[in-house]
Amino acid sequence: MYQEIVLPTLISFAISVILGPVLIPFLRRLKVGQTVRDEGPQSHLKKSGTPTMGGLLILTAMTVTSLVYMRKYPDILPILFLTLGFGLIGFLDDYIKVVLKRSMGLRAWQKFGLQIIVTAVFAFYLHQYTNVGMAWRIPFMSGQYVDFGIFNIPLIFIVVLGTVNGTNFTDGLDGLATSVTILVATFFTVCAIGLNAPITPITCAAVGALMGFLLFNGYPASVFMGDTGSLALGGFVAACAYMMQLQLFLVIVGFIYVAEVASVMLQVSYFKLTGGKRIFKMAPIHHHFELCGWKETKVVNIFSVVTAILCLIGFLAL
Repeated sequence: MYQEIVLPTLISFAISVILGPVLIPFLRRLKVGQTVRDEGPQSHLKKSGTPTMGGLLILTAMTVTSLVYMRKYPDILPILFLTLGFGLIGFLDDYIKVVLKRSMGLRAWQKFGLQIIVTAVFAFYLHQYTNVGMAWRIPFMSGQYVDFGIFNIPLIFIVVLGTVNGTNFTDGLDGLATSVTILVATFFTVCAIGLNAPITPITCAAVGALMGFLLFNGYPASVFMGDTGSLALGGFVAACAYMMQLQLFLVIVGFIYVAEVASVMLQVSYFKLTGGKRIFKMAPIHHHFELCGWKETKVVNIFSVVTAILCLIGFLAL
């Protein structure tokens, strides 16, 4: 058991820790610094110039570790594919923004189109080359599932793209997306053990990679994950949920992701409907709490504690 749980965690953590002091100075020399919006919290202005694209560190650690176990655990492949697929989209977006100096990055239609393609390949592989059922496990109803029939395929796109964008919006404070996703990845690891799902090497690799990354990404961050990391983590979370039929559990354990993307949708919709009024001081919602006077570290700590409690509720829901 330790070979598929402890070792992947330690290997991925070691790669992340060793690679950090090499990658971060390299990114700094390339001058791939984060641009901070003037209309955001004033305390964030000092973050301007901090290297981004640190998600490369997470992706490298997860990929190398997963490849070690791939032959014995083939169910790792679709999770790794969705992680790397969205990570590549994020990398292209980051590269265009910070290296080519095109502030908008990928155009909206380009980004959305690539996300659709990656999700479509994942859906095809899931349906044709795995034994994973399309039915969703129902929380708090042991062993009960709901099957949406012909709507299963379109729902894959909704769940995957929603999770990916929710994770992306969560990446706005030092260590926030990292801390929350460590807990979610740990939840999936325990579920994989309990459900005998052969994916623990990659869920543990994610935990190890994120723990190593947090050493550099915790407040005050010396590197940000960028879209390279946040989109990749969204793909990882969505893929794990599908491989264990835990899609509905994302609403519980991934509540922070849901709240972040919902706050943006509500803010934009209300702004347009009322001609300029706002529900929140700023969206995503973590910025709202900052502008209410919470310190950045307090927001991260509370969001992490909320996620930890919800993960425990998620275990009960199994």
